Amino acid sequence: MADDDTQRRHPDEMSLAELREEIETIDRELVELIARRTYVAETVAQVKAERDLPTTDEDQEHRVMDRAGENAEQFDVDANLVKAVFRLLIELNKVEQRESR
Repeated sequence: MADDDTQRRHPDEMSLAELREEIETIDRELVELIARRTYVAETVAQVKAERDLPTTDEDQEHRVMDRAGENAEQFDVDANLVKAVFRLLIELNKVEQRESR
């Protein structure tokens, strides 16, 4: 895990090992966020099942994708890449929702 000095230093001043350590930390954080998102999506699935709502909500999916694209632009990241990741997350959540019914 990166120490405070590594996190404050500019990437150009970091060694390859330090940069890889930083990526490892970021990867761990990404997995944690995916786990949190999945937990909330499972809760959404429970609510949908209790209310007899359909698994797929295309309007909500479009809002999520639009928001993903906007966030990508805000952080100067390829919007197509970010949208592809979100599309995968959405599809996996829908599969889990269908299987749990």
